[in-house]
Amino acid sequence: MPKLKTRKAAAKRFKVTGSGKFMRRKQGSKHLLSHESSKLKRSRHGDVVISGADEKKVKNMLPYL
Repeated sequence: MPKLKTRKAAAKRFKVTGSGKFMRRKQGSKHLLSHESSKLKRSRHGDVVISGADEKKVKNMLPYL
């Protein structure tokens, strides 16, 4: 069985918690924020756990995490 390669783009975007869940950043917090309310901008802070529907895809992209 050959070694599996890690998708480097996915490795930069997802982190694994101690319990094995994958965390991702929230979208929409990089640019074009001048028209957004402060409340909306604050709600985009931090990371969230990815949905169960996407977990299998991310596990395939990151075989050794």
